[in-house]
This record gives sequence, C-alpha cells and structure tokens, in this order.
Amino acid sequence: MAALRYAGLDDTDSEDELPPGWEQRTTKDGWVYYANHAEEKTQWEHPKTGKRKRIAGDLPYGWEQETDENGQVFFVDHINKRTTYLDPRLAFTVDDNPTKPTSRQRYDGSTTAMEILQGRDFTGKVVVVTGANSGIGFETAKSFALHGAHVILACRNMTRANEAVSQILGEWHKAKVEAMTLDLALLRSVQHFAQAFKAKNLSLHVLVCNAAAFALPWSLTKDGLETTFQVNHLGHFYLVQLLQDVLCRSAPARVVVVSSESHRFTDINDSSGKLDFSRLSPPKNDYWAMLAYNRSKLCNILFSNELHRRLSPRGVTSNAVHPGNMMYSSIHRNWWVYTLLFTLARPFTKSMVSDSLIELGPSQ
Repeated sequence: MAALRYAGLDDTDSEDELPPGWEQRTTKDGWVYYANHAEEKTQWEHPKTGKRKRIAGDLPYGWEQETDENGQVFFVDHINKRTTYLDPRLAFTVDDNPTKPTSRQRYDGSTTAMEILQGRDFTGKVVVVTGANSGIGFETAKSFALHGAHVILACRNMTRANEAVSQILGEWHKAKVEAMTLDLALLRSVQHFAQAFKAKNLSLHVLVCNAAAFALPWSLTKDGLETTFQVNHLGHFYLVQLLQDVLCRSAPARVVVVSSESHRFTDINDSSGKLDFSRLSPPKNDYWAMLAYNRSKLCNILFSNELHRRLSPRGVTSNAVHPGNMMYSSIHRNWWVYTLLFTLARPFTKSMVSDSLIELGPSQ
C-alpha cells in the first residue's frame, strides 16, 4: 500500500484486507477487480467480502493517469516524483450497492483546503486572491491552483509574490499560476490592476478579498485616508466595483471577503444612530489600531451583504467569512505586543492550511 501512503490515503480497514496472492486493480472506467496470481484468474467480487466496488472521485491533486507502451494504465505522482501501477483512489472505493451512510459532520476545524477540494476539478476557472504571497491567502491560492484553476496572486510585494508562484509550481509543474501587482493602499494601483486584468480577456469566477493590515500605527495613504481602513475595506470595495462587469459576465461567480469576528466589538454610527464617517478614517488623536481594524472588518460584512443583495440575481454570490479564533499568521507583525500575544496563543489556534478552506468550494 505504499502508493496510498504517498498520497496520504492509507486504508486501514481490515475487512477489506486481501488474502495472500491477491491483488486489487482498477479498470479505466473506475471499476475495481481482483487478480489471483496463484490461480492466474481475475474476478469482480472481493475474495473475502464478495462485494463489488468502484472508484469514488477523481485522482488526488498532483496525480495523473498515463498508459505505458503495453497499454497498461499507470499513475504518476508529480508532487512526490513517484510512479505506480496502483490507483491512489483505491482508498476511496464505494460498494456497488452502498447502504445509506450514517449522518455525521463532514468537516471540522482541522479539515484542510486540500480535503475540501478532493475530487474537484477547477480547470477553466479563474481565481484572483489578494494578499496571496503568504498566510491563508497563499494556502487558498495554492489549493485552487493544484486543482486546475488559473490563479492570479494579487500582491503589493512582487518579489514575495513571485517566490510564492515558484513554490506552487514546485509542487505541481503544470499549475497555472501568476502574480500581478496590486497595492490596496493606492487607489491608482487598484485601477491599474483592474485594467491589466481586463486586458487579459479572462473570465473571473472567484475573487477572494483576503489582504489585510493589522495593528498599524496611524498613517495616511497617498489618497489621504487612514491606512487600515483603505487596505482592509476601501481598496477591496473599489476593486470589486471595477471588476463587477467581469464577474457578472462570468456567472456563476463568487466574491469572498475575509472578515473577522472582531467586527462585533465596534460601531460606526454616532449617538443618534447615523453613520459617522469620521470613525471610518479617523484623525491621529482619535485613532486606536485595534478599533480601526474592527471597524474595517465591520465594513467588510456590510459590503459583502449588500453586494450579495445586488449581484446574486445576476449569478454572483458574495460571502463574508471569519477565518478562525486567534488564527496564527504574520498579520500581527507591526507591533511586538501583538506578536507576543499571538505567539502565546499559537498552540491553541488553527493552522494556515485549515484556515484556507473558508474560501473554497464555489457552487459553480
């Protein structure tokens, strides 16, 4: 079962263990059969259980099915650079006459993005992920790319973005992934990104608004706005507006806005209940980094909800998501107090790999 271990698909069900001299094989159309080397015969039924089985799902990411010069099917694991005649999907066989499965939770906080996308083929889909050179943005971009999507990493730092592209291509050389410049702290850069993307004449099936700033000292962008507000909300708001026509033309499509539970611990209304614009981009004497972050995340929620109301009739859905409680990432790097807090909390947080599942699974 070495090939299954390479794919992380070990099958430990003792009931299905074959007697000595038997081998499990698959046909091109996914049916399982059994070969008895001692008697030189084959049969469809399992020699112990008498059940017939078939393959469930597609090949795991990074695997390809090929045929040798004798016409025999074999499988190539591009990630681990191995070749085997044993179908890695044998860990996902189902009975020919399956019984109704028991009800249970399919995914939990430890589920990875790769597990969410197992068996999904995103070939022909175009995905844009902002802030994709690190953290959950990178894991999300990688997961989509390794399942066939054309992924664009929209990042401010092109050196790190290109390193991320190389890392993904190192896992699967056929991945379709590229980097483009996007600085959310500069509205002109957002406009240039949208123009450059449209010039490619691509569709846009998934737009993940992931990039964010946290615990920044007060500063104004070149557009004259408080930096946390512009990077976390306004830059993404403008990006979606500029790409709205492409999203609608590509429907069914999806926008995912990465927000936070911290949106609950703030308000953007004044004492009379009206929107207070001065709270969105406050002056230096009214600025508190954590409060600015919370307000930007509240704006994410309100924006996503309204975007869904307006565009869902045109086939574009919008979802705002919370990545996880005290999720460990490098977003805290701007102040040593938060770095210490996140470091102490790290053993109790989710990992980047499991956090990235929040953006996955579009309905199209």
